[in-house]
Amino acid sequence: MAYKNKYIPVNPNKYIGDSNKIICRSLWERKFCKYLDGNKMITKWGFECISIPYMSPIDNKKHMYIPDFIVESSVSGNRSITLIEIKPKKQTKDPKNRKRINLKEAITYSINEAKWKSAKVMCESNGWEFKILTEEELF
Repeated sequence: MAYKNKYIPVNPNKYIGDSNKIICRSLWERKFCKYLDGNKMITKWGFECISIPYMSPIDNKKHMYIPDFIVESSVSGNRSITLIEIKPKKQTKDPKNRKRINLKEAITYSINEAKWKSAKVMCESNGWEFKILTEEELF
């Protein structure tokens, strides 16, 4: 069953964009919103507010990838920006390494891999970082 819920930040001044329009599509995204909102080292954050072009390996056409979060943090005066994608760990592992390969999982992984490669290139060119968080990091 799909999850969709509006998140209302306690610190709307930290949010990039309209803080009345944050729609979480998973409990994991909601949990991460709460973390960003309440963490004093996070100076700004946004949800689904950047698009990155990527070439799909499935149809060889250009598409747009929208990472889940952009986060600006400041630790000891050092400012950093990180793009963050929230995914189940299963979707971050190459299905070729499994005994039985599910075609849908293989396609999803292939597309995700292309998205993440483009995100890493874009982040490197801007001096940012790209991270994928799974249930292991969130819980």
